[in-house]
Amino acid sequence: MFFVIDMEERVRQDHPLRPIKAAVDEILAELGPLFDRAYSQTGRPGVPPEVLLKALLLQCLYTIRSERQLVERIDTDLLFRWFCGLDPAEEVFDPTAFTHNRPRLDEYNITAAFFDAVNSRAIEAGLASDEHFSVDGTMIESYASIKSFRPIDASNDDHTDDNIDNPIDTNGFKSRNAEVNFHGTRRSNATHRSTTDPQARLYRKSPGQEARLSHLAHAISENRNGLVMAVSVSEANGRAECLAAVKMVDALRERSIAVRTLGADRGYDSGALMIALEQRGVTPHVAMRAGCVGGVSGASRKSKKDRPLIAARQRMASRLAEDGYAVSQRSRKKVEEVFGWMKTIAGLSRSRHVGRWKLQQQVELAAACYNLVRMRTLLAC
Repeated sequence: MFFVIDMEERVRQDHPLRPIKAAVDEILAELGPLFDRAYSQTGRPGVPPEVLLKALLLQCLYTIRSERQLVERIDTDLLFRWFCGLDPAEEVFDPTAFTHNRPRLDEYNITAAFFDAVNSRAIEAGLASDEHFSVDGTMIESYASIKSFRPIDASNDDHTDDNIDNPIDTNGFKSRNAEVNFHGTRRSNATHRSTTDPQARLYRKSPGQEARLSHLAHAISENRNGLVMAVSVSEANGRAECLAAVKMVDALRERSIAVRTLGADRGYDSGALMIALEQRGVTPHVAMRAGCVGGVSGASRKSKKDRPLIAARQRMASRLAEDGYAVSQRSRKKVEEVFGWMKTIAGLSRSRHVGRWKLQQQVELAAACYNLVRMRTLLAC
């Protein structure tokens, strides 16, 4: 028996995915020349890159925990097939297609190009400010277990207990997740490294929290509607947030976006960052740490190399009473909503892959999804 299924009739006209699909289709059509360069015209037919990107967007929008579950959902859900442009009777690709094509996406910066295209549409529609921005960072837990954090000079095959000099007897039964006693063992990023994810670092965001193997994700959002304009992923260390802020400001300047003000929390209270922003014509609106506002205490006893840093913090202290600083600090909380959405909806509370470049792709796609959802709501108003 034969059935005729009209996918357009199956999806109601007011479905929230409809405006997102229309915008995504237009953006992917613009990126067609980039896909042509990235994918060879010879060999076996591959999965169209447009389908892979649409599938990854669905994974972010519907909080699907794995690519295997995503492919299963596409196979059984007509809504997902409609969004990806697949016929009801068409065979779905294998989940390993994501693994095979991910390096190609990275080589040609396809996810970054898609994210930039979404931002360009937001700017053209007048939804994004091109002057006032906010920056923040968050900790994303690594895919690796803390038990993989072993001494750097130890071999991967050296199954030794950290508190016992003699190797563990290998003749007995070994459980899949063997118990390890870390009490009394000093571990640090200088002496230890994860055997599962070597780029992960032991890090904690604030005092009182436990240290975890993590990466840092950074974002700059505009202050009008809270749309994400730049993202970055870096090593988890104490200087990463300030360095990433300067890097993302430079990326915005390359796209002819003139940043005038940049709001930030106390984690960015650094004289070096303020000087770097001022050199780029950006006015810092950074919340300052209590008890050391302006760095005035002991300024005369500081060395010559510290005096410019103190002067930059003093200039920041003089801006604390301005109305522009107050507005920036109120708008700064919009960037925190971005990370909340990414972690709860897009599934970035923990990385699904090993490797910082893969996490960068996840963050770019999650930020693009967030902007698409916000733009759909704003344009409907």
